Amino acid sequence: MRVYVMTDLEGVAGVLNFVDWCLPESRYYELAKELLTREVNAAIEGFFAGGATRVLVADGHGAGAINPLLLDSRVELMRGFGMGWPFLLDEGFDVAAWVGQHAKAGAGYAHLAHTQWFNWIDLSINGVSIGEFGQLAMCASELSVRAIFLSGDQAACAEAQQLVPGIETVSVKRGTTPGPGPHAGDELDTASYMARNTGAVHVHPEVARAMIRAGAERAIRRAQLERFGLVALTPPFERVAVFRSEAGQPPRVDRRYHPSSVIGVMNLPYSE
Repeated sequence: MRVYVMTDLEGVAGVLNFVDWCLPESRYYELAKELLTREVNAAIEGFFAGGATRVLVADGHGAGAINPLLLDSRVELMRGFGMGWPFLLDEGFDVAAWVGQHAKAGAGYAHLAHTQWFNWIDLSINGVSIGEFGQLAMCASELSVRAIFLSGDQAACAEAQQLVPGIETVSVKRGTTPGPGPHAGDELDTASYMARNTGAVHVHPEVARAMIRAGAERAIRRAQLERFGLVALTPPFERVAVFRSEAGQPPRVDRRYHPSSVIGVMNLPYSE
């Protein structure tokens, strides 16, 4: 079984907020990178124990968040997204997994929820609201690569389960800020929304790693026995992005279309 692992930083146990933990200049950034890399290693251990033969780890955090020296030596590390969606994921992989994933913008009881950046209100494909997980999961489905595992905050796990029935998830923290609906924060500008959903209750990092290892092994063993992990896709594809109001201007909406490919529509540019 060949496994593609997408990673992010905001959904890691012990990563407490964005300003102090998620930027290169953050005072705890190196510690956050270690916490993520150790969660990734836990998933890798589970995947290999369950039958994986090859693992590629994609460092998906904006500024990069994998510590290569701490990463399990059995895997390859990919960084750099200039090639566009789906970031070297192709038909050569059997399954895809996510570690450190956060929920989409506006999600209720999420931690550090956003889509791409905090200036987004929503992104949808054919009317289905998705976050960063959903974007890659849909691309993977077009390639017949199954989404089998996700770890992150509780809202991200619920988001994954709704889009991909049967996916194995591990929640390592739960947000404390209500939503969606009138509590989603759609009316906020970027700075206000970025500061909004910083509260969470975290599992201890060592406990989180044990849970992730067990969940990853369950996922890959199930994937060899059960058929799950694909999102139903029906062309043509419409991508709608809604951006936050800034400087008193109304929210901006960007619509793009592709006749046959969700990967194609994801690679179309956004209007300025």
